[in-house]
This record gives sequence, C-alpha cells and structure tokens, in this order.
Amino acid sequence: MSSSQSQLSQPRILPGSQQFAMPGARAIGPVDAALLLEITVRLRAAASDAADEAAATGEQLPRQRSYLSRSQCAAAHGASEADVARVRAFAARYGMHVLSISIAERRVVLSGTAQQMALAFGVQLQQYQSADGSFRGRTGELSVPAELADVVEGVFGLDDRPIAAPRFRQRAAQTGGGALVTAYTPLELAQLYQFPAGLDGSGQCIALIELGGGSRAADLRAYFKVLGLKPPQVRSIAIDHAANRPGHDASADTEVMLDIEIAGAVAPGARIAVYFAPNNERGFLDAVTAAVHDDVNRPSVISISWGAPESAWTEQAMSAIEQVFSLAASMGVTILCAAGDNGATDGVSDGQLHVDFPASAPHALACGGTRIVVYPDCPLCEVVWNGGPAMATGGGFSAYFSRPGYQAQLMEQGLYRGVPDVTGHADPASGYCIRVNGQEQIVGGTSAVAPLWAGLLARINQQLGYPVGFLQPLLYGALRGHGGTRDVVQGSNGAMEGVPGWDAGSGWGSPVGSRLLQLLSG
Repeated sequence: MSSSQSQLSQPRILPGSQQFAMPGARAIGPVDAALLLEITVRLRAAASDAADEAAATGEQLPRQRSYLSRSQCAAAHGASEADVARVRAFAARYGMHVLSISIAERRVVLSGTAQQMALAFGVQLQQYQSADGSFRGRTGELSVPAELADVVEGVFGLDDRPIAAPRFRQRAAQTGGGALVTAYTPLELAQLYQFPAGLDGSGQCIALIELGGGSRAADLRAYFKVLGLKPPQVRSIAIDHAANRPGHDASADTEVMLDIEIAGAVAPGARIAVYFAPNNERGFLDAVTAAVHDDVNRPSVISISWGAPESAWTEQAMSAIEQVFSLAASMGVTILCAAGDNGATDGVSDGQLHVDFPASAPHALACGGTRIVVYPDCPLCEVVWNGGPAMATGGGFSAYFSRPGYQAQLMEQGLYRGVPDVTGHADPASGYCIRVNGQEQIVGGTSAVAPLWAGLLARINQQLGYPVGFLQPLLYGALRGHGGTRDVVQGSNGAMEGVPGWDAGSGWGSPVGSRLLQLLSG
C-alpha cells in the first residue's frame, strides 16, 4: 500500500457518535463475533438549498407558502451516487453487504458479522443485562476511514439498547367513597376545544410512529361503534423487521391503541399509517425517515408519542432526526411530539432539569399537558398538569438545541430551545377513554395530546386544501395573541410555571380549534 493510500484509510472519529454506558446495565461479555447485524449508515446531503425551507417555514400563512414535493425534496436534499459508491467500496473492503439504498432518505443499510462491524467502525460490542432485559451495546466513539469522514453523518444499529418509552399514564384505581372522577372521549375533548365542526380529516393521512406493540381490529371496531363512528382506515408499515404484534407488550399496545383511537376519533375520515419499528435509535430514525419520505401514504401530519431524555440519546441521533423533521417542514408535513410525563426532570435522577427528545427538536411541535378543572362559572379552565413528582408534563429548555429563530422574542428565557409549544388535557385522573386488548381503560399523559392535535390539524388541512406544515413560526409570530390557543396561566410541572403568554409549562396553551382554523385561513 502506498503512503497516500495508507493516509487515505486512516480512521477518523465520527462526530456525535459518543455513546455512554446505560445506567443500571451490566456488561456480561462480548457479542458473538459471528452474529449477523444490520445497520443504517446515514449520508450527507448532496446539496442543500436554504431557500427551500425558508419558503415553507416563515410566517406566511399556509396558502402563501411554497412546499417541496417528495420527489423535489429527494432531488434537492438526497444523497449523491458518488457518496453511495464510497460506502459500497468501504463495505466490500470489510466483507459487509449492501442490503438497500435510498437516495431520498440518505440511507444505506449494511449487513455483516459483529467482528466485521467492530473492525470497520473501531468499536467493541458487548452484551449487556439490565432490569428490562438484555441488549447489544457499546461505549465510546465510532470511527470511519478518512475518505468517509465528510460523507457519513451517522451509523445506527450497532447498539440496540431500548431508547424510548411511551408517554402515557394510566389512571390509578379509585378507592374510598369519593365522587366519581370524570373521563373524556376524544370527541368530548374535541368539542371542549372547539374543533371546527363538519370536518373529519378526509383526504389527509396521519402517520403514527410506534416502537412496539400492536392493534387489534376487533378492538377498533368495538371502540368506534360505541362512539358512533366508522373505524378509520389503518395501514401498518414494517420498519427494520418490526411489525404490528399485539399481545407481547401491554404498555406498547396501550400506546398504539391510544394513538389510533384518539387520532381516528377526532379525524375519522383520515387514513392512519402506523410505522412499527424496533425500539432503538436506528429503528426510531428509520421510522421517522420512512414516514416523512413516504410517497405512497403521503402523511401530512406525523404524531410521535415516544421519547426519552436528551441525555439518553447520542448526538448523531438527535441531529439526524432533527434534519428529517426539517425536511418534513419543507414538504408541508407537521411533526407533533409528546413532551414527556415526568415533570421538569424528565425522570432523570441527577438533580438537574431535563427535557424530552424528540419533542425538543426545533422542528417538532412539542405537546405538553394540562389538567382540566371544571367550575360552575368556567366550562373549560386548565392548569399545568402535575399529579406528583413523577407524573407531570414535561417542559423546560434543551441542553442540546440552541434557541430557534421563532423563539427569538423569548430571549429572557435563555439561549436554548424551550418546550412545549402547545398543550392539551393530559391528566390521567380525568383522562381519555380508550379500549386495549378487549378492556376499557382511562389513560392520560402527553401521549394523548400529540394525536389529539394531529387530528385537529388533519381537520384544518382538509378545510384549507393545503397543509399547515411547520406551525411554530406562526404560533410565535403572526398568530400570537389572536386567540388560536387558550393561555394556561396557573400550575407548575415542578420548575416551570404557567404564566401569561408563552411558558415552559404549557407553551402557548391549549387549542381553540375553530379560531385557529380561521386564523390560518387568513
């Protein structure tokens, strides 16, 4: 090998690939060298035109925006054939196989043995045991050859630790002889929040990202029959060998059914595409990428009710997912994410404040939670949801994402992205009536708020005839103070107080659906 070839192949650290040990997990030995693995290699964009996003994410009303089609987005922001060829050559050098390529999604899927992967990326793979089971993991950084240093933005799948948790909470069993606590159907909440009447989301597709669990058709038929509605069209899409598998994980089943039933009840005319993926960084990234670029189902709204504290993710994963969300904005697709159910710490026990990702991504509409308080003289009064130290809405400030331009007027709040943006009813004590595995349940959490808002936006998109898309610049800009949301000025999630205007406990507030439609119509 010549000196120039040797220099070319020198490994370089892959920025953002640092992985830390999972708290409470114990290494039990190296991964079998012959174990066959699949990974996703994410590539850089061949070109980037900032004007594409600017035309779709400014303060213009939706009808004034210019959105890219999915084919136009692929042409403008996809990977290059030359970069794909470099990855092919790299894979061949280490005996790995190329399973699939997507120029639009900037994704190359490779397979190879654990030994081949370890040599190719300079990593040691260990088997770990935790309270929740076993997983394949790594610590430290990844490396790639010098000729790929500017080509590869992330490598996902070497570590398959579970990354996210569903953001719902079940109502505690009632004891004693107290008064019966109210629970709501999605239709009742849609009425309380004044969702525009005479609309059902027809012509729209709502995408749901699910990291486990499944749905049962019999449950959906029974649930919607009670509501007096025809069940929505539901299609399951398998990502990375996952599938619609009800009955294996009760918690994940509850999340799947909650998402379908709330979104489907609020927008029964919309098609619902459910993307089932493994619960790890690779599965999460591949699922959102597939949904955003899906030119068959073409979702206009994507609802995500799974998340984890920012500190649990690698930087490469957060950056890649936010890039995908940014492309969604350029195509007029709204991303809605649950803000978390563990208050201002997001369940991290280090004494610091944390927020949930992907809700903290600047291009995600972060959905926080409230508690509806019924008074005789106030049919809809709300406070920031807080049912205790480990059962309250997420909210606060990112430790990773800088303050986005649409939050520039919040300078006194800090230099980082603040969440949530909006809110809605989330208290499980007076939660949502759903059906799971033949049983009626009452659940809450910010998991319910994301699909509730998704159904509202599907109705609005139907009426407008064009997608709302990236809503934050309008919420923080032209629509600010015009009544599209109902301000929540009381309560706290443990650190973030509800105050007049935007706050990190409730964002801009809960929806006033008909008024929001009116404002977006111009």
